Amino acid sequence: MALADARARVPALTVVPHDPAADAAWLDRIAQGCARYTPLVALDAPDGLILDIAGAAHLFGGEAGLVADAAMRCDRLGMTLRHAFGPTADAARALARHPAPPAPDEAAAIRRLPVAVLELDEEATRALVRAGLKTIGDLANRPMASLAARFGTGAATALRRILGDAPSPLDPRVAPPPVAAERRFAEPLASTPPAMEVLADLMDEAAGQMAERGKGGRAFRATFFRSDGLARTIAVETGQPVRDVATVMRLFAERLDALRDPIDPGFGFDMIRLAVPRLEALGVSQLKLEGGAVRRGDVDALADRLATRLGRGRVRRLCPADTHIPEQAQLELPAADAPRPERWPEPEAGEPPLRPFYLFDPPQPIEVIAEVPDGPPQRFRWRRALHAVRLYEGPERIAAEWWRRRDNKGLTRDYYRVEDVQGRRYWLFRHGLYDEKADPRWYIHGLFA
Repeated sequence: MALADARARVPALTVVPHDPAADAAWLDRIAQGCARYTPLVALDAPDGLILDIAGAAHLFGGEAGLVADAAMRCDRLGMTLRHAFGPTADAARALARHPAPPAPDEAAAIRRLPVAVLELDEEATRALVRAGLKTIGDLANRPMASLAARFGTGAATALRRILGDAPSPLDPRVAPPPVAAERRFAEPLASTPPAMEVLADLMDEAAGQMAERGKGGRAFRATFFRSDGLARTIAVETGQPVRDVATVMRLFAERLDALRDPIDPGFGFDMIRLAVPRLEALGVSQLKLEGGAVRRGDVDALADRLATRLGRGRVRRLCPADTHIPEQAQLELPAADAPRPERWPEPEAGEPPLRPFYLFDPPQPIEVIAEVPDGPPQRFRWRRALHAVRLYEGPERIAAEWWRRRDNKGLTRDYYRVEDVQGRRYWLFRHGLYDEKADPRWYIHGLFA
């Protein structure tokens, strides 16, 4: 109704502006807390949740005990709860949002639901009611082919999903992790330090599970469930697969120190869960006598700690790419997302480096004078300064990646390593051959140290 009419009926009415973003965030927090009942929790925006409790209800003394526990926690948050059980997600959702008259079993209750549970458009729903099909049972007694022909395939599909004749998949908020461990407490933990000690024990248990698989974790997620029904999740990532308890706990400590909003235990934590959603093969590392492998591990650990404290996108790693185009031969990726390291190409002993230390992005145009059109540069002008070439090496001819271009075309590059009379070294290239382009341009691509 209009706000003026509502205030006329209830003079003490409290009015607040609608905030869909805050509602969505609150629903997500409740869903996070409901993960204590089952890892398969799906959002049913704007005000509902769907839980797959198959195989989990016995942990709470059955379905009635689970509902009683959820209702108690919702009451602590000042919220009311309306629930329903069903053989499928669509059936349970329909029973919760449209309470049916008393029925002897779930199947009968579903058949007594109004056709509005199909959530068709208003015109289709009105057509069903005018045809005398007011309940799910009325539709179930009709052939599906005739319903689809008259009211559309959407009506028939929705009906089959509610009746359980068609799959009703659940899209969980968080996919179940391959490795997980949890602890429940009869008496809630009132502070964070003992909770971190329990988390270390869970990490040790998860490390045993990963060791049996011969794998390590790249991502770790700790969820602290409060006794009032809410939960808080802390996640860390590593650049390489690990299963060392001290390493992971150090990252969790770094993340807790970097939080602007520290974890508030409220009335205490009554459950802690550790999940390892990302696993990778963890090979056996052979320590070198000079400690090279140890130094490599120290660098990886430092990158993980910095990424945990500063943010996963702030610490990056250069990784080689499968291409011969110089400016595309390496990728800058977050350290946590970088693939396993590969060996960079190394020059032969005593030879100068093949690629300069510093590349321009994009290459900078220059003016070049050569003895013959397709010969090496003799002099070039860059940034208004003229450089006389004393030594050169090349050309190194690099063709375009024609297999990646739709037009199957591209210009060839001839690269030269040159040294001017002052001893400075440059990396130049001519973009295009004379049979590809009438007037190829020259560019400086990088500087050697």
